[in-house]
Amino acid sequence: MNTTTAVEVTADHRASSPRDVKLKITRIDCHVLLVPDYDAKACSSAQDNLVVAIHTDAGITGIGETDTNPWMARECIRARGTHCMGLGLQEMLLGENPLEPERIWRKLYSGSKMNGRRGALICAMGAIDMALWDIKGKALGKPIYELLGGAVKAHIIPYASLLPEGRTLAEYRQGLIAKAWDARKRGFTAAKVEVCVKGPYSHNALSEGDDAIVELVAACRDALGSDFVMMVDVAYCWTDAREALPVIKRLEPYKPFFLETPIDIDDLEGHAFLKEHTSIPLAAGEWQNTHWEFLDLADRGRLDVLQPDVGRVGGFSEALKVCRIAADRNRLIVPHCWKTGIGIAASAHLCAATACCPYIEFLPSELAESVLRRELVRDELVMHDGKIALPSKPGLGIELNHDALRKYAVA
Repeated sequence: MNTTTAVEVTADHRASSPRDVKLKITRIDCHVLLVPDYDAKACSSAQDNLVVAIHTDAGITGIGETDTNPWMARECIRARGTHCMGLGLQEMLLGENPLEPERIWRKLYSGSKMNGRRGALICAMGAIDMALWDIKGKALGKPIYELLGGAVKAHIIPYASLLPEGRTLAEYRQGLIAKAWDARKRGFTAAKVEVCVKGPYSHNALSEGDDAIVELVAACRDALGSDFVMMVDVAYCWTDAREALPVIKRLEPYKPFFLETPIDIDDLEGHAFLKEHTSIPLAAGEWQNTHWEFLDLADRGRLDVLQPDVGRVGGFSEALKVCRIAADRNRLIVPHCWKTGIGIAASAHLCAATACCPYIEFLPSELAESVLRRELVRDELVMHDGKIALPSKPGLGIELNHDALRKYAVA
Protein backbone atom coordinates (compact mmCIF):
# COMPACT_ATOMS: atom_id res chain seq x y z
CA MET A 1 0.00 0.00 0.00
CA ASN A 2 1.51 3.33 -1.08
CA THR A 3 1.05 5.97 1.62
CA THR A 4 3.31 8.60 0.06
CA THR A 5 2.02 12.06 0.93
CA ALA A 6 1.23 14.71 -1.64
CA VAL A 7 3.76 16.97 0.05
CA GLU A 8 6.35 14.55 -1.30
CA VAL A 9 4.60 14.27 -4.66
CA THR A 10 4.56 17.95 -5.50
CA ALA A 11 5.48 21.09 -3.60
CA ASP A 12 2.45 22.86 -5.10
CA HIS A 13 0.13 20.85 -2.85
CA ARG A 14 1.76 22.10 0.32
CA ALA A 15 0.23 25.57 0.26
CA SER A 16 -2.78 24.93 -1.93
CA SER A 17 -6.41 25.08 -0.95
CA PRO A 18 -8.58 22.01 -1.73
CA ARG A 19 -10.17 23.82 -4.68
CA ASP A 20 -6.72 24.24 -6.26
CA VAL A 21 -5.76 20.58 -5.93
CA LYS A 22 -7.43 17.95 -8.06
CA LEU A 23 -7.00 14.33 -7.04
CA LYS A 24 -9.00 11.30 -8.09
CA ILE A 25 -10.00 8.23 -6.10
CA THR A 26 -8.79 5.17 -8.00
CA ARG A 27 -9.32 2.25 -5.60
CA ILE A 28 -10.85 1.35 -2.23
CA ASP A 29 -9.43 -1.56 -0.26
CA CYS A 30 -11.43 -3.09 2.60
CA HIS A 31 -9.36 -5.11 5.10
CA VAL A 32 -11.35 -7.34 7.46
CA LEU A 33 -9.14 -8.23 10.44
CA LEU A 34 -9.68 -10.76 13.22
CA VAL A 35 -7.56 -11.84 16.17
CA PRO A 36 -6.88 -15.59 16.04
CA ASP A 37 -8.04 -16.35 19.59
CA TYR A 38 -11.16 -14.22 19.73
CA ASP A 39 -13.65 -14.86 22.52
CA ALA A 40 -17.27 -14.89 21.37
CA LYS A 41 -18.42 -14.29 24.97
CA ALA A 42 -16.24 -11.22 25.49
CA CYS A 43 -17.78 -7.75 25.73
CA SER A 44 -15.10 -6.25 23.47
CA SER A 45 -15.30 -5.23 19.83
CA ALA A 46 -11.51 -4.78 19.69
CA GLN A 47 -11.22 -8.39 18.49
CA ASP A 48 -12.06 -7.54 14.88
CA ASN A 49 -11.82 -4.53 12.62
CA LEU A 50 -12.53 -3.05 9.20
CA VAL A 51 -9.69 -0.91 7.88
CA VAL A 52 -10.52 1.06 4.75
CA ALA A 53 -7.71 2.32 2.51
CA ILE A 54 -8.59 4.83 -0.20
CA HIS A 55 -6.04 5.26 -2.98
CA THR A 56 -5.62 8.22 -5.33
CA ASP A 57 -3.96 8.96 -8.64
CA ALA A 58 -1.37 11.11 -6.83
CA GLY A 59 -0.04 8.16 -4.81
CA ILE A 60 -1.67 9.35 -1.59
CA THR A 61 -3.52 6.75 0.49
CA GLY A 62 -5.87 7.58 3.33
CA ILE A 63 -6.89 5.13 6.05
CA GLY A 64 -9.90 4.83 8.31
CA GLU A 65 -11.56 2.27 10.56
CA THR A 66 -14.97 1.66 12.03
CA ASP A 67 -16.26 -0.17 15.07
CA THR A 68 -19.01 -2.48 13.83
CA ASN A 69 -19.34 -5.92 12.27
CA PRO A 70 -16.56 -5.66 9.64
CA TRP A 71 -18.11 -8.12 7.18
CA MET A 72 -21.38 -6.18 7.12
CA ALA A 73 -19.66 -2.82 6.70
CA ARG A 74 -17.43 -4.19 3.94
CA GLU A 75 -20.43 -5.28 1.91
CA CYS A 76 -22.02 -1.84 2.30
CA ILE A 77 -18.96 -0.55 0.47
CA ARG A 78 -18.56 -3.27 -2.14
CA ALA A 79 -22.20 -3.97 -2.98
CA ARG A 80 -23.56 -2.72 -6.30
CA GLY A 81 -26.71 -0.73 -6.82
CA THR A 82 -29.21 -0.52 -9.70
CA HIS A 83 -30.89 2.84 -9.10
CA CYS A 84 -30.09 6.27 -7.67
CA MET A 85 -31.70 5.67 -4.26
CA GLY A 86 -29.86 2.44 -3.41
CA LEU A 87 -26.28 2.68 -4.63
CA GLY A 88 -23.23 1.01 -3.15
CA LEU A 89 -20.64 3.27 -1.55
CA GLN A 90 -17.67 2.21 -3.67
CA GLU A 91 -19.37 2.90 -6.98
CA MET A 92 -20.17 6.44 -5.80
CA LEU A 93 -16.61 7.05 -4.62
CA LEU A 94 -14.52 6.01 -7.62
CA GLY A 95 -13.39 9.01 -9.65
CA GLU A 96 -14.29 11.54 -6.94
CA ASN A 97 -11.96 14.25 -5.64
CA PRO A 98 -11.13 13.10 -2.07
CA LEU A 99 -10.32 16.65 -0.96
CA GLU A 100 -14.04 17.39 -0.65
CA PRO A 101 -15.05 14.99 2.17
CA GLU A 102 -18.14 16.87 3.33
CA ARG A 103 -19.59 17.07 -0.18
CA ILE A 104 -18.80 13.39 -0.72
CA TRP A 105 -20.48 12.53 2.59
CA ARG A 106 -23.69 14.17 1.41
CA LYS A 107 -23.45 12.32 -1.91
CA LEU A 108 -23.01 8.93 -0.22
CA TYR A 109 -25.80 9.58 2.28
CA SER A 110 -28.24 10.69 -0.40
CA GLY A 111 -27.32 7.92 -2.84
CA SER A 112 -27.71 5.13 -0.27
CA LYS A 113 -30.69 6.38 1.73
CA MET A 114 -32.92 3.48 0.85
CA ASN A 115 -30.23 1.02 1.99
CA GLY A 116 -29.18 2.57 5.24
CA ARG A 117 -29.36 6.03 6.80
CA ARG A 118 -28.24 4.31 10.02
CA GLY A 119 -26.46 1.16 11.14
CA ALA A 120 -23.62 -0.60 9.33
CA LEU A 121 -23.85 1.62 6.26
CA ILE A 122 -23.17 4.81 8.27
CA CYS A 123 -20.33 3.02 10.06
CA ALA A 124 -18.84 2.16 6.66
CA MET A 125 -19.22 5.81 5.67
CA GLY A 126 -17.42 6.71 8.90
CA ALA A 127 -14.34 4.72 7.90
CA ILE A 128 -14.49 6.24 4.41
CA ASP A 129 -14.85 9.80 5.71
CA MET A 130 -11.95 9.29 8.13
CA ALA A 131 -9.78 8.14 5.23
CA LEU A 132 -10.82 11.11 3.08
CA TRP A 133 -9.83 13.60 5.78
CA ASP A 134 -6.53 11.69 6.11
CA ILE A 135 -5.94 12.20 2.38
CA LYS A 136 -6.89 15.86 2.59
CA GLY A 137 -4.45 16.47 5.44
CA LYS A 138 -1.65 14.69 3.64
CA ALA A 139 -2.35 16.54 0.40
CA LEU A 140 -2.28 19.93 2.10
CA GLY A 141 0.54 19.08 4.52
CA LYS A 142 -1.61 19.69 7.61
CA PRO A 143 -2.82 17.61 10.57
CA ILE A 144 -6.55 17.02 10.43
CA TYR A 145 -7.39 19.20 13.43
CA GLU A 146 -6.14 22.23 11.51
CA LEU A 147 -8.66 21.41 8.79
CA LEU A 148 -11.42 21.09 11.42
CA GLY A 149 -10.99 24.68 12.55
CA GLY A 150 -7.65 24.63 14.35
CA ALA A 151 -6.48 23.75 17.84
CA VAL A 152 -8.36 25.27 20.77
CA LYS A 153 -6.12 23.72 23.44
CA ALA A 154 -2.44 23.15 24.08
CA HIS A 155 -2.66 19.37 24.57
CA ILE A 156 -5.06 16.42 24.75
CA ILE A 157 -5.88 14.60 27.99
CA PRO A 158 -6.56 10.87 27.64
CA TYR A 159 -8.41 8.71 30.11
CA ALA A 160 -7.44 5.07 30.48
CA SER A 161 -10.26 2.71 29.54
CA LEU A 162 -9.98 -0.38 31.75
CA LEU A 163 -11.71 -3.69 30.96
CA PRO A 164 -10.36 -6.57 33.06
CA GLU A 165 -10.32 -10.29 32.47
CA GLY A 166 -11.98 -12.71 34.86
CA ARG A 167 -14.55 -15.50 34.90
CA THR A 168 -15.60 -14.86 38.51
CA LEU A 169 -16.45 -11.69 40.39
CA ALA A 170 -13.31 -12.05 42.52
CA GLU A 171 -11.09 -12.34 39.44
CA TYR A 172 -12.85 -9.41 37.80
CA ARG A 173 -12.43 -7.25 40.91
CA GLN A 174 -8.76 -8.15 41.26
CA GLY A 175 -8.09 -7.43 37.58
CA LEU A 176 -9.95 -4.12 37.63
CA ILE A 177 -8.07 -2.84 40.68
CA ALA A 178 -4.74 -3.97 39.22
CA LYS A 179 -5.42 -2.08 35.99
CA ALA A 180 -6.54 0.99 37.95
CA TRP A 181 -3.28 1.01 39.90
CA ASP A 182 -1.31 0.48 36.70
CA ALA A 183 -3.07 3.38 34.97
CA ARG A 184 -2.27 5.75 37.81
CA LYS A 185 1.33 4.55 37.90
CA ARG A 186 1.66 5.24 34.16
CA GLY A 187 0.71 8.88 34.69
CA PHE A 188 -2.98 8.91 33.79
CA THR A 189 -5.04 11.47 35.67
CA ALA A 190 -8.36 9.91 34.65
CA ALA A 191 -9.68 6.41 33.99
CA LYS A 192 -12.93 4.67 33.16
CA VAL A 193 -13.67 1.43 34.97
CA GLU A 194 -15.75 -1.03 32.97
CA VAL A 195 -18.14 -2.50 35.53
CA CYS A 196 -19.76 -4.94 33.11
CA VAL A 197 -21.05 -7.63 35.48
CA LYS A 198 -24.81 -7.38 34.98
CA GLY A 199 -27.14 -7.13 32.03
CA PRO A 200 -27.09 -8.22 28.37
CA TYR A 201 -23.41 -7.36 27.81
CA SER A 202 -21.90 -8.61 31.05
CA HIS A 203 -18.25 -9.55 30.61
CA ASN A 204 -17.60 -13.23 29.89
CA ALA A 205 -21.15 -14.13 30.93
CA LEU A 206 -20.75 -12.86 34.50
CA SER A 207 -24.17 -12.50 36.09
CA GLU A 208 -24.05 -10.43 39.24
CA GLY A 209 -26.45 -8.17 41.11
CA ASP A 210 -26.50 -4.49 41.98
CA ASP A 211 -24.48 -4.98 45.17
CA ALA A 212 -21.54 -6.18 43.03
CA ILE A 213 -21.68 -3.02 40.94
CA VAL A 214 -21.52 -0.80 44.02
CA GLU A 215 -18.76 -2.93 45.52
CA LEU A 216 -16.61 -2.69 42.38
CA VAL A 217 -17.07 1.08 42.05
CA ALA A 218 -16.20 1.55 45.74
CA ALA A 219 -13.08 -0.63 45.40
CA CYS A 220 -11.90 1.29 42.34
CA ARG A 221 -12.45 4.66 44.02
CA ASP A 222 -10.44 3.43 46.98
CA ALA A 223 -7.66 2.20 44.68
CA LEU A 224 -7.52 5.38 42.59
CA GLY A 225 -7.94 7.90 45.39
CA SER A 226 -10.31 10.80 45.83
CA ASP A 227 -8.26 13.18 43.66
CA PHE A 228 -8.38 10.94 40.57
CA VAL A 229 -11.03 11.46 37.84
CA MET A 230 -13.01 8.21 37.62
CA MET A 231 -15.66 7.40 35.03
CA VAL A 232 -17.90 4.31 35.29
CA ASP A 233 -19.38 2.25 32.44
CA VAL A 234 -22.11 -0.26 33.32
CA ALA A 235 -22.95 -1.32 29.74
CA TYR A 236 -26.75 -0.91 29.62
CA CYS A 237 -27.15 -3.16 32.65
CA TRP A 238 -30.56 -1.99 33.96
CA THR A 239 -33.83 -2.67 32.19
CA ASP A 240 -35.29 0.77 32.89
CA ALA A 241 -34.76 3.98 34.81
CA ARG A 242 -36.83 2.90 37.82
CA GLU A 243 -34.60 -0.13 38.34
CA ALA A 244 -31.45 1.92 37.77
CA LEU A 245 -32.12 4.88 40.04
CA PRO A 246 -31.74 3.25 43.50
CA VAL A 247 -28.35 1.84 42.52
CA ILE A 248 -27.19 5.08 40.91
CA LYS A 249 -28.06 6.90 44.15
CA ARG A 250 -25.77 4.45 45.96
CA LEU A 251 -22.96 5.35 43.56
CA GLU A 252 -23.19 9.11 44.16
CA PRO A 253 -20.78 9.14 47.17
CA TYR A 254 -17.99 7.84 44.90
CA LYS A 255 -18.36 10.89 42.64
CA PRO A 256 -17.96 9.45 39.13
CA PHE A 257 -17.13 12.06 36.49
CA PHE A 258 -19.88 10.36 34.50
CA LEU A 259 -21.92 7.15 34.46
CA GLU A 260 -21.99 5.62 30.99
CA THR A 261 -24.94 3.79 29.41
CA PRO A 262 -27.02 2.87 32.46
CA ILE A 263 -30.12 1.85 30.45
CA ASP A 264 -31.09 0.98 26.88
CA ILE A 265 -29.89 3.65 24.45
CA ASP A 266 -33.37 3.99 22.89
CA ASP A 267 -35.03 4.84 26.22
CA LEU A 268 -34.74 8.62 25.88
CA GLU A 269 -37.47 9.36 28.42
CA GLY A 270 -35.71 7.07 30.89
CA HIS A 271 -32.47 9.00 30.50
CA ALA A 272 -34.31 12.28 31.04
CA PHE A 273 -35.89 10.84 34.21
CA LEU A 274 -32.48 9.83 35.57
CA LYS A 275 -31.10 13.27 34.72
CA GLU A 276 -33.72 14.78 37.01
CA HIS A 277 -33.02 12.44 39.91
CA THR A 278 -29.25 12.00 40.22
CA SER A 279 -26.25 14.26 40.64
CA ILE A 280 -24.04 11.97 38.54
CA PRO A 281 -23.62 13.21 34.94
CA LEU A 282 -24.89 10.65 32.44
CA ALA A 283 -23.04 9.71 29.24
CA ALA A 284 -23.97 7.78 26.10
CA GLY A 285 -23.62 7.78 22.34
CA GLU A 286 -21.08 5.10 21.43
CA TRP A 287 -23.57 3.40 19.09
CA GLN A 288 -25.16 6.48 17.56
CA ASN A 289 -25.10 7.07 13.80
CA THR A 290 -25.25 10.62 12.39
CA HIS A 291 -25.80 13.85 14.28
CA TRP A 292 -29.56 13.33 14.02
CA GLU A 293 -29.43 10.61 16.67
CA PHE A 294 -27.34 12.86 18.91
CA LEU A 295 -30.00 15.54 18.66
CA ASP A 296 -32.38 13.05 20.27
CA LEU A 297 -29.86 12.15 22.97
CA ALA A 298 -29.21 15.79 23.80
CA ASP A 299 -32.74 17.19 23.60
CA ARG A 300 -35.03 14.31 24.56
CA GLY A 301 -32.61 12.23 26.61
CA ARG A 302 -30.91 15.29 28.13
CA LEU A 303 -27.54 13.54 28.30
CA ASP A 304 -24.74 15.49 29.99
CA VAL A 305 -21.91 13.86 28.01
CA LEU A 306 -22.16 12.93 24.32
CA GLN A 307 -19.84 10.15 23.18
CA PRO A 308 -19.55 10.04 19.38
CA ASP A 309 -17.28 7.37 17.96
CA VAL A 310 -15.70 9.01 14.91
CA GLY A 311 -15.95 5.81 12.86
CA ARG A 312 -19.49 4.93 13.90
CA VAL A 313 -21.11 8.37 13.80
CA GLY A 314 -20.17 8.81 10.14
CA GLY A 315 -16.64 10.20 10.29
CA PHE A 316 -15.27 13.65 11.03
CA SER A 317 -17.90 15.29 8.84
CA GLU A 318 -20.69 14.16 11.20
CA ALA A 319 -18.66 14.26 14.42
CA LEU A 320 -18.14 17.99 13.90
CA LYS A 321 -21.90 18.48 13.90
CA VAL A 322 -22.22 16.51 17.14
CA CYS A 323 -19.59 18.76 18.73
CA ARG A 324 -21.65 21.80 17.71
CA ILE A 325 -24.75 20.24 19.26
CA ALA A 326 -22.86 19.82 22.54
CA ALA A 327 -21.37 23.32 22.48
CA ASP A 328 -24.73 24.95 21.76
CA ARG A 329 -26.31 23.16 24.75
CA ASN A 330 -23.40 23.48 27.20
CA ARG A 331 -22.75 19.71 27.17
CA LEU A 332 -19.48 17.81 27.02
CA ILE A 333 -17.97 15.69 24.24
CA VAL A 334 -15.92 12.65 25.25
CA PRO A 335 -15.40 10.48 22.14
CA HIS A 336 -15.85 6.74 22.35
CA CYS A 337 -12.94 4.69 20.98
CA TRP A 338 -12.35 0.98 21.45
CA LYS A 339 -10.38 -0.15 18.40
CA THR A 340 -6.81 0.70 17.45
CA GLY A 341 -4.40 3.59 17.13
CA ILE A 342 -6.30 4.67 14.00
CA GLY A 343 -9.42 5.57 15.97
CA ILE A 344 -7.37 7.03 18.81
CA ALA A 345 -5.71 9.42 16.36
CA ALA A 346 -9.13 10.39 14.98
CA SER A 347 -10.42 11.10 18.50
CA ALA A 348 -7.33 13.20 19.26
CA HIS A 349 -7.79 15.40 16.20
CA LEU A 350 -11.48 15.91 17.02
CA CYS A 351 -10.62 16.77 20.63
CA ALA A 352 -7.89 19.24 19.63
CA ALA A 353 -10.44 21.28 17.66
CA THR A 354 -13.28 21.01 20.23
CA ALA A 355 -13.32 23.25 23.30
CA CYS A 356 -16.01 21.24 25.14
CA CYS A 357 -14.04 17.97 24.84
CA PRO A 358 -12.07 17.49 28.09
CA TYR A 359 -10.92 13.88 27.50
CA ILE A 360 -10.54 11.17 24.87
CA GLU A 361 -10.89 7.46 25.51
CA PHE A 362 -7.49 5.82 25.38
CA LEU A 363 -6.94 2.11 25.80
CA PRO A 364 -3.19 1.86 26.50
CA SER A 365 -1.68 -0.74 24.20
CA GLU A 366 0.25 -2.21 27.13
CA LEU A 367 -3.00 -2.91 28.98
CA ALA A 368 -4.95 -4.15 25.95
CA GLU A 369 -5.79 -7.80 25.38
CA SER A 370 -6.30 -7.22 21.64
CA VAL A 371 -3.27 -7.75 19.40
CA LEU A 372 -4.89 -5.40 16.91
CA ARG A 373 -4.67 -2.58 19.46
CA ARG A 374 -1.05 -3.46 20.18
CA GLU A 375 0.25 -4.13 16.68
CA LEU A 376 -1.81 -2.48 13.91
CA VAL A 377 -0.36 1.02 14.11
CA ARG A 378 3.25 2.16 14.21
CA ASP A 379 4.32 5.59 15.41
CA GLU A 380 1.01 6.13 17.19
CA LEU A 381 0.20 8.95 19.58
CA VAL A 382 1.78 8.54 23.02
CA MET A 383 1.09 10.01 26.44
CA HIS A 384 3.67 11.84 28.57
CA ASP A 385 2.87 13.06 32.08
CA GLY A 386 -0.83 12.43 31.56
CA LYS A 387 -1.03 14.41 28.30
CA ILE A 388 -0.83 13.81 24.55
CA ALA A 389 0.89 16.49 22.48
CA LEU A 390 -1.04 17.90 19.53
CA PRO A 391 -0.32 15.78 16.44
CA SER A 392 2.13 17.46 14.10
CA LYS A 393 2.20 15.15 11.07
CA PRO A 394 -0.14 15.58 8.09
CA GLY A 395 -3.47 13.79 8.08
CA LEU A 396 -4.10 11.39 10.93
CA GLY A 397 -0.36 11.36 11.53
CA ILE A 398 0.01 7.60 12.05
CA GLU A 399 1.49 4.70 10.09
CA LEU A 400 -0.04 1.29 9.52
CA ASN A 401 1.97 -1.80 10.37
CA HIS A 402 1.47 -3.68 7.11
CA ASP A 403 2.86 -6.89 8.59
CA ALA A 404 0.01 -6.86 11.12
CA LEU A 405 -2.46 -5.96 8.37
CA ARG A 406 -1.47 -9.13 6.49
CA LYS A 407 -1.10 -11.27 9.61
CA TYR A 408 -4.66 -10.71 10.87
CA ALA A 409 -6.44 -10.43 7.53
CA VAL A 410 -9.48 -12.65 6.95
CA ALA A 411 -9.53 -14.22 3.52
